[in-house]
Amino acid sequence: MIRLEEVMTVPRTVQDCYRYLQDFSTAEQWDPGVYRAVKQTPGPVMVGTQFDLLLNSAGRRLPMQYRITRLSPPREIVMQGEAEGLRALDTISLDDAGHGRTRIRYRADFTFTGRVARIEPLLHPWLRRVGRQAVAGLARALTPETQLPGPGLRDRLAHRTLLPAAWSFTERGYLRMTNKGLSHRVDGKTFVITGPTSGLGLATACELARLGARLLLVGRDTARLADAVAHIRDFSGCATTQLEIFEAELSLLSEVERIAPVLQAAAPQLDGLINNAGALFAEHGLTREGQERALAINLLAPWRLMSLLLPQLEAAGGRVINVASGGLYAQALHPQDMQYLDEPYDGSKAYARAKRALVDLTAIAAARVPGVTFHSMHPGWAATPGVAKSLPAFNARLQRWLRDARMGADTIVWLASAPVAAQGSGQFWFDRLPRPTALLPGTDVTPAQRGQLLAFLASLVPSDALLQRLDRPVGTLAQER
Repeated sequence: MIRLEEVMTVPRTVQDCYRYLQDFSTAEQWDPGVYRAVKQTPGPVMVGTQFDLLLNSAGRRLPMQYRITRLSPPREIVMQGEAEGLRALDTISLDDAGHGRTRIRYRADFTFTGRVARIEPLLHPWLRRVGRQAVAGLARALTPETQLPGPGLRDRLAHRTLLPAAWSFTERGYLRMTNKGLSHRVDGKTFVITGPTSGLGLATACELARLGARLLLVGRDTARLADAVAHIRDFSGCATTQLEIFEAELSLLSEVERIAPVLQAAAPQLDGLINNAGALFAEHGLTREGQERALAINLLAPWRLMSLLLPQLEAAGGRVINVASGGLYAQALHPQDMQYLDEPYDGSKAYARAKRALVDLTAIAAARVPGVTFHSMHPGWAATPGVAKSLPAFNARLQRWLRDARMGADTIVWLASAPVAAQGSGQFWFDRLPRPTALLPGTDVTPAQRGQLLAFLASLVPSDALLQRLDRPVGTLAQER
């Protein structure tokens, strides 16, 4: 048997640390030796809850199963693990270290069986190194950031040349992140999430529910919303009262107008709006209201929802997170042809142009509405049902390198939950770092284009409250930011 024992002190309360660690599926966030960790037992974590892990082992993925054998909240968690040729007994003890700090003692006893037992002495240094890396990752995950992170020189150069940056859009970029911890509780906070029934929206909802959020889930299909609620509860163990569903067809401004007062009544103070719903269409088509479909769902709906929920967001000092796409890097804004009528239709271009408009609108709002934090982000290349349906060739070619939905949703959850993220209003984010919005010549939004964009939106809803807040000269945006 090999015993590893590490002790750390983190600036978090015992209760916070316990709630983060009892769900051992968070190990994928802090242990670099764990590629994936999934809670297999639905509902709240309790004695008997099982977890499936995929370990990074000498270039291979090794499956391992863990089961909780003892819980003594909030002081101790004991788990037994088993893999081919290996059994483990993990004990996590937590003690109050005073001044809001917690001393964590992590002990792991490894027993090797079969052929692996013959090389046990050789494994000891490797296990000790892996254990120290895991403990260091856990300390980072539980230590609140006090300053916004910034990209290093290598990262900045990569994002000034599109092809190197694009490789980081795969899962390799996510796995290279130093800190993947999502440990900041949001108990008592309320978030609206659009498009929560699959992909990024569902992964975001799962993580925020695990962190204690109350979620107002807006989608177009009641049955799929109900399925999403069941999935979120199984994942997070949250209470039924934390999740509410609202049916709305967000490609129609009339539906946004209808659902907004319902959401206002449900949340007089709103801590976050996550505009995630989006779609890419292969052919040009119009909604019943006469708007090009990609424009309607990817720009008009999030813009109008931001505006209508602005009083509730201001009441709570809330956050808006607009989900965009790395595809916008290849497209400029075309405010003179928002309906995409002047050239042959290209669904990917229409999608990217709408997202670029949304990103720029987010930056304008951040400069003009100081009481609310506005973020836009892109998730990298994630394997979601939407990507598989809209971009089948891209999905097939890059399948082995694509991120899964929880990797793509990481920055969304961090922007919604991390206290430090309130400092970065108006930024465009990728993997928790602020990024440029224009890389190719001619893709940056000019003041004249910005004015045309706002004029177009005003032509649709002249009385829009958010646009009325944006009535200062838009050409001063760079100085204001």
